[in-house]
Amino acid sequence: MHVIDSHTGGEPTRVILDGAPDLGSGPLADRALRLATEHEEFYRSVMLEPRGQPAMVGALLVEPVDPTCVTGVIYFDVDAVLGMCGHGTIGLTVTLAHLDRIGVGMHRIETPAGIVTVELHDTHTVTVTNIESRRVAADVTLDVPGYGMVTGDVAYGGNWFFIVDPSPTPVEASNIQHLTDMTIAIRTASIAQGIGGEQGEPIDHVIFQDASPAPDIHSRNFVLCPDDNYDRSPCGTGSSARLACLAADRALPPGQEIVQQSVIGSTYRLSYQPGPTGGIIPSITGQAHIMAEAKLIFDPNDPFRNGIAP
Repeated sequence: MHVIDSHTGGEPTRVILDGAPDLGSGPLADRALRLATEHEEFYRSVMLEPRGQPAMVGALLVEPVDPTCVTGVIYFDVDAVLGMCGHGTIGLTVTLAHLDRIGVGMHRIETPAGIVTVELHDTHTVTVTNIESRRVAADVTLDVPGYGMVTGDVAYGGNWFFIVDPSPTPVEASNIQHLTDMTIAIRTASIAQGIGGEQGEPIDHVIFQDASPAPDIHSRNFVLCPDDNYDRSPCGTGSSARLACLAADRALPPGQEIVQQSVIGSTYRLSYQPGPTGGIIPSITGQAHIMAEAKLIFDPNDPFRNGIAP
């Protein structure tokens, strides 16, 4: 299996160029469902140690349905197939440029959540124009065992988020374990209490937003991903959901750019425009860097061929 690894603001992406199972044809959402239900062993084996790492997201290249798209892609981490991934799209764009498949300029990429537009500015810098994002519910209060009552917003940015602002714990690298434990408890409570999307979609990510002491940084965030690991980047789909909340509160006008920082200090530049159905169209600019190009080997005699489950 031929792969190229990159990181976007510290968060790794593994683009799978060949060697994956055949998912057939048809809408990407259907092919993503096949990956999730019929090929779990495959995608977990790519992400798990010793081949992968806890924070890694996979990007499986597939044929797009829309011929105007340069590629289709299905994202996944070790525990879930994802609708969309912002950092992964930045990493994928830089990878396609590394392969000389695209050049500087605008390109369309098809995902299970919809078509996104990317602009490659240079070797490392990409702007993603995401799918329409929205806030679903404001000021939802959860009873979180061990932590008490926690209030936040439910929002969609390509994945489902519960966003707590302000964070009950300072968003600092020294607090990562406590932040992780609390956000896992919040997600568990949201699922148990039936809090999620309009059609009952469960919360898969939790965000804590915190103020920044730096005048040029709008805010800092901590983002819990479906695999119980934190996002090293500021999270593209999470930033989209966050922008939808700011827009709904009229706390940020269309077109005004802000800088969002992650818990480890990496940044995205964010802005939005009004969407066609009442939500917003987010714009996320970040940088990715290629780390490795490799051939993954699945030796049938390897006792850990399918990875080491946590």
